[in-house]
Amino acid sequence: MSTIKEEMPVLARHEGDWVGTYTIVDVEGKITDKYKSHLTCQFPEDGSSPYFQTNRYKWANGKVEEYDFPGMYVDKKLLFDTERIQGEAWEIDDSTVVLRFTYKSQPEIYVLEMIYLSPDNNYRSRTWHWFNNGKLFQRTLVQEERMK
Repeated sequence: MSTIKEEMPVLARHEGDWVGTYTIVDVEGKITDKYKSHLTCQFPEDGSSPYFQTNRYKWANGKVEEYDFPGMYVDKKLLFDTERIQGEAWEIDDSTVVLRFTYKSQPEIYVLEMIYLSPDNNYRSRTWHWFNNGKLFQRTLVQEERMK
């Protein structure tokens, strides 16, 4: 069995279901999109992958999207290589995970995400910085709370 939970204790504290809101803003801070989210973070015991995340999004107009992200674990890093994204995540302190990823359909774009988990493990704040060929073009602001 993987040692991911022992070697990435902050990530392990994310296990469970999270609901919140994604707000996308341009470089001037103007809101360009906003939608609800429900994320499930798990560490499957069946050995299918060390980490598995499902992201569900819902817009006010009824549009819905769902994506699965199985993660591999190597040397205190969580690695993603799916049809949609490629990236890696690592812990930087006792409350923060950093994720850097690219969309395979747009390799010139990469995202740098910071995920902060509250000391009581019930709230997450996330910021995504989106770069196109090294130039910032938008940010995603995410506020979440653990489902009870």
